[in-house]
Amino acid sequence: MGDGTELGRVRGLGSAQEGAHHWWRQRVTAGSNLFFLAWFMISLTRLGGFDYGSIHNWIASAWVAVPLIMLVISTCWHARLGLQVLIEDYQDDEGRVLWLLVAEYFLAIIAVTAIFSILKAALVTVAAAGPAAG
Repeated sequence: MGDGTELGRVRGLGSAQEGAHHWWRQRVTAGSNLFFLAWFMISLTRLGGFDYGSIHNWIASAWVAVPLIMLVISTCWHARLGLQVLIEDYQDDEGRVLWLLVAEYFLAIIAVTAIFSILKAALVTVAAAGPAAG
């Protein structure tokens, strides 16, 4: 009882049992985005200046680099989950859905590039600003 029609069961129509898990992940990433973005905005307002050296020294701290990386991961994951829902719900052409779902995984390229940039800024020291010895 409650399993739908016999024809629907034969065709495999019905719930894939993934909706609640997907919904929960979307809400968790939204909450972490709020937390990390609030941290990001507050820490930027407390920064002394916005020149290259100040920003580089700020990112060089592990207390900044790690939350920045977590912000990038959370934001890209949240965007991927949201795009997946939009594609699956509003695209009718199955071929286009497949290619769009594959294309959405390229958000990982954005995340990896951002994480690489943060790590490079955090691990590479800035040369002392002064006249070159020579």
